[in-house]
Amino acid sequence: MKIDRLLAMTIVLLNRERVSAKELADRFEVSTKTIYRDMETLNQSGIPIVAHQGTSGGFEIMEQYTIARQFLTLNEINTMVSVVKGITGIVDDSKFASLLEKVKALLSKADTSNTEQSTTGIIFDFNPWGQSPAERDKVNILKQAIEEARKVRIQYLNMNGKESERVIEPSALILKGYVWYLHAYCTLRNDFRVFRLSRIHELKMLMEQGVRRETPTLDGYVWESEWSTDVKHEMILNFHQQVRYRILDSFDPETVTVLEDGSIQVKAEFVEDEWFYGMLLSYGEHVKVEQPTSVADEVVRRAQRIMERYVNVDR
Repeated sequence: MKIDRLLAMTIVLLNRERVSAKELADRFEVSTKTIYRDMETLNQSGIPIVAHQGTSGGFEIMEQYTIARQFLTLNEINTMVSVVKGITGIVDDSKFASLLEKVKALLSKADTSNTEQSTTGIIFDFNPWGQSPAERDKVNILKQAIEEARKVRIQYLNMNGKESERVIEPSALILKGYVWYLHAYCTLRNDFRVFRLSRIHELKMLMEQGVRRETPTLDGYVWESEWSTDVKHEMILNFHQQVRYRILDSFDPETVTVLEDGSIQVKAEFVEDEWFYGMLLSYGEHVKVEQPTSVADEVVRRAQRIMERYVNVDR
């Protein structure tokens, strides 16, 4: 639509010192004649467009003209720019690119030239290190399914290693820390569930429309105990000080105590499942289960089974 193109052109001109007619024509996929007519329309609407001739010519908005931002400081605007940049880095969506242009338009040209000196000291990068293109594809497919209210068929592997096929109606994507989750209505369970994207290994968007359901709120996306029916047990784990850096990354500080000999004790509740034992074994000789003894015995049994796999192996 012409009005959308005119608005987008205004945003571009607010963010750029000068733009040629050819560049605008290529960007908006119209002829240069259309661009000249659009510039005239913008002038008539009260936006002061200045045209420059020659090889370095083009269109620009008069220096004094900018979007009012009297309620925002330069640092606040720079923070908004950083946040939107972080979002654009993980989701392929032209809407976010357009939003970035609009936020940048709140900066005057003088502000833009000094933006590096006016940094807030915070960089928002929501793109996890090592994220594969396949993960980004999942995000984009599910985002499209949410926008179009389409059903999606997935193969899902839960934390206990059980695989199942589900038909779901996606309602929200959640980026928690560096992990993507999906809040969706599961037609198998007839209820809303939260799925971890890394455990969805097959995904296909269906032509069938979903139902616009009233989605339960996930304020702050805090883990709710009712999402899991697994029973937790209090355990005491003793770690060598050599792995202290991992302890600080993995456990609630309130559960951690540094003992007199420098070792680290973690006293917390855990679900005794495959994830838990995998986590323990990943620490190797640097962890010992103090309580309960049943868990310590299970760790020994698993370690013995690992050793048995290497008996009589040809060297």
